[in-house]
Amino acid sequence: MHGLLKLLFLCLLVCCTSVAAKPQIAIIIDDIGYQRSDLDMVRLPYPLTIAVLPFTPYGQQSAQLAYSQRKDVMLHMPMQASNGKALGPGGLTHDMNRVDFTRQLSYALQDIPYAIGVNNHMGSLLTELDQPMSWLMQYLKQRQLFFVDSLTTVHSRARYQAEQHGVTSLSRHVFLDNDVSEDALQQQFDLLIRIAKRHNRAIAIGHPYPETYRFLQQRLAELPELGVELVPISAFLPEHHRVIAAGFTAPAIAALE
Repeated sequence: MHGLLKLLFLCLLVCCTSVAAKPQIAIIIDDIGYQRSDLDMVRLPYPLTIAVLPFTPYGQQSAQLAYSQRKDVMLHMPMQASNGKALGPGGLTHDMNRVDFTRQLSYALQDIPYAIGVNNHMGSLLTELDQPMSWLMQYLKQRQLFFVDSLTTVHSRARYQAEQHGVTSLSRHVFLDNDVSEDALQQQFDLLIRIAKRHNRAIAIGHPYPETYRFLQQRLAELPELGVELVPISAFLPEHHRVIAAGFTAPAIAALE
């Protein structure tokens, strides 16, 4: 009898381990907020992570809808690019002093309800600079928010500064839709799955393009057959990170002025 119980326990342990070891992917949908059609992407019945641009026509509505569907919401924070491309409203630039930088970030977070973290919109110039990345991480630490580096440059200093200031940070592995052709989308999706199976987890970034919407609508339903699980980005946070929604809270910048 004792031997049978031991065998059953071992079988249960193996089954639980197998379930826990199932590769996981998180897909962040950037650039949400400008188009009404972005709401269709938010409505997809899968745990996509919704990264919303501040001060956009459908930003708050998109964030509220995502939250109502128990999806993770992030602030998609505009940051200066090396190509000089226009940032849109609320962007962070290299020539800001610390007070202006922090105030802009605070206002952006106030604009997007239920944000639990931040990732960068563009930012190929700003994320290479230690000083603004240090200011960013100090503020995120104060607000108990995490950062996902979109890695728009291989020389990003965001991860380093996050480590210096004790901020939880993650990094993008795959861009799904730089090319929105069916073949290119499939290639990037396959790459995402391979990375997840090799390292147990992987993070992709996509956008609310019609082609991406149709692709995800079809392919996400096939994940169980591939042995991969789609999870919200918060599933990749360490246990010690307490998730706190940041939207509609008072800015904490007085100490910096």
